Amino acid sequence: IFRIYSVNFLSDNKITNKSKGTVMNLNVAIGQFYPVESKIHKLDPRSKLMGTLAFIILLFIVNNLWGYVLAGAGLALVIKLSNVPPKYMFKGLKGLMFIIAFTIILNVFFSPGETVIFSLGFIEITKEGLLMALKMGIRLIMLVVGSSILTLTTSPIELTDGIERGLSPFKKIGLPAHEIAMMMTIALRFIPNLMEEVDRIMKAQIARGADFDTGGIKEKAKSLIPLLVPLFVSAFHRADDLAMAMEARCYRGDVNRSKMKEMKYTAADKVFLASFFIFSVLLVLTRMLPPLF
Repeated sequence: IFRIYSVNFLSDNKITNKSKGTVMNLNVAIGQFYPVESKIHKLDPRSKLMGTLAFIILLFIVNNLWGYVLAGAGLALVIKLSNVPPKYMFKGLKGLMFIIAFTIILNVFFSPGETVIFSLGFIEITKEGLLMALKMGIRLIMLVVGSSILTLTTSPIELTDGIERGLSPFKKIGLPAHEIAMMMTIALRFIPNLMEEVDRIMKAQIARGADFDTGGIKEKAKSLIPLLVPLFVSAFHRADDLAMAMEARCYRGDVNRSKMKEMKYTAADKVFLASFFIFSVLLVLTRMLPPLF
């Protein structure tokens, strides 16, 4: 009665290609695990969680292109050490290209500035607006890629344990750390599954004569009904099968639950955290540098 995906989820989500040993080829990177030997894979999940969270915060602190150049260099180094092909990692941007492009366009036309480059009626493009659009585009790309590195180099089991251990101090005030960690991990895990399901349902409906491209906004909204209904039904079936599989394996949450592999910081984690601290200080100091343009 157990589905293949529920078994995969409960066995570290190692969905591999038999010939190449890689995960399934989807247009989304967040939520997938790329099983390969690397220095980043061997790090404690708590170190990677802290590094990812700090990197996201630092991206909002950086205010000039010097900082983004340094952040990009640090991100490129981590990608190199992770042994995950960059081409595969940047596939996660395909589904977000519309949002990134929309954000850039909004900043180009609506960011205030003094140095006017182009003006036509009420449309006005300034140097400051272009720089803001460039910064926002780079920031969004780095946010997606940085988050993808965490899930690509950390198995769902390790990620759950890391989140749970990070939230464990809040258990004293009644926070269900294990349940929250499990829900977050399952949500991340099913992102690629849902994307694959959307693609499969859309192709099936097109084969039946459905049209998702023509018509106005109202017609396009109506055309999504044959896509959303089977998607929700499939998602509920997946959730039910997963719950059944977990119950059959006597899963009872955090009650008297032990760990097969206890997490502990190694020398590599200490080197990583020390290096990341120096990197963070340098990023903050870039705020004091003059603008690149």
